[in-house]
Amino acid sequence: MEKYIEGNKAAWEEAFDNRDASWGADITERILKEDYPFFNEETKSVLKKLPAEGAVIGQFCCNNGRELLSLVKSGRAKKGIGFDIAENQVAFANEKAKELGLPCEFVAANVYDIDDRYRETFDVVIITIGALCWFDDLNRFFAVIAKCMKPGAVIVINEEHPLRNMLAAEGDEPYDPDHKAECVYSYFEHEWTGNGGMYYITQKQYHSKTFTDYTHPMSEIITGMCGNGIVVTGLQEFDHDIGGAFGALDHSGFPLSMIIQGRKE
Repeated sequence: MEKYIEGNKAAWEEAFDNRDASWGADITERILKEDYPFFNEETKSVLKKLPAEGAVIGQFCCNNGRELLSLVKSGRAKKGIGFDIAENQVAFANEKAKELGLPCEFVAANVYDIDDRYRETFDVVIITIGALCWFDDLNRFFAVIAKCMKPGAVIVINEEHPLRNMLAAEGDEPYDPDHKAECVYSYFEHEWTGNGGMYYITQKQYHSKTFTDYTHPMSEIITGMCGNGIVVTGLQEFDHDIGGAFGALDHSGFPLSMIIQGRKE
């Protein structure tokens, strides 16, 4: 396992061990009572049109499992398999699957290392916000994803728009509250490191173990998919934030999020 991935594993597990009591507390109730909880409206619209009923669904970087559990239940899938690097999050997700009585299995694994036991397993794959940035090589990432998809399988990616990475968030050194939409970083910037923790999980500021993430232009995402036999069948771009850092720019005309759909040839 690459050193940066080992570091990210430790940092994610640290964040989950220090999670706020509210993080994940609503999973069971919402999945039992709601239709496609934990997805935004645009993604719900796409997911409802997928051939999910009776399907095997995979999620890569599944976090605490809530999205996959939601889709398997609401879409009436046959089975869901989620992968995440953080062992404590995977254990939590498996507990929730058992509690809900849903046919989901969560596996602690580095995506790069997923082996042939999952070859041509999935009818549907989902990738949600904050997944792509943890991999330095999207061609290698999508090669694994494509390997795990059946011929004809579909993929839905709901992610931050790559142009969003050019903006400074509040707390960044170049952030200017009077010029929130000013592009201060290179579109082609690549590696970032930080010790600012994961506030959305912990609800507190702390000096964390080191996170290393990577920004990718749209060309790397599309080329990574197409180069591994995944045909892009749809692209939607939105001017609202799904990551919690740039809500002040919602509906100002700046692309902040997107949905990419594809199909394995």
